[in-house]
Amino acid sequence: MDDEKYMRAALQEALDAFEAGEVPVGAVVVCRGRIIARAHNLTELLHDATAHAEMQAITSASNSLGGKYLKDCTLYVTVEPCVMCAGALGWSQLSRLVYGAEDEKRGYTRLAPGALHPKTEVTAGVLAKECSDLMSRFFQNRR
Repeated sequence: MDDEKYMRAALQEALDAFEAGEVPVGAVVVCRGRIIARAHNLTELLHDATAHAEMQAITSASNSLGGKYLKDCTLYVTVEPCVMCAGALGWSQLSRLVYGAEDEKRGYTRLAPGALHPKTEVTAGVLAKECSDLMSRFFQNRR
């Protein structure tokens, strides 16, 4: 299944973040069956609270396409986007969002369910256990 295949690519990005001491969130953008952007959290490295995986992926994908809209694209991200990222995805007019684990504290579905573009299709829970387990392992190691 393509969703699982691309989510595994996002999980690899999350593992890269984990190994770098970043909160392990990874993302890939797929356009017409091809990965055009890969990203993970860079908030620690860049000393930037906005350097979330989704924000990095949006910028990279937009540069790859030569435009600000991601109308024919799907973003795969290991954890439900926060409100900031959901807003940015809305402005980019992303066609489809696929995420793994829910974020019960800061996820957009609880805090700002209307943040995405109205035409964005959402699929939740793809490889949710693997995504959630990586986050849990990260935060257990930090305590």
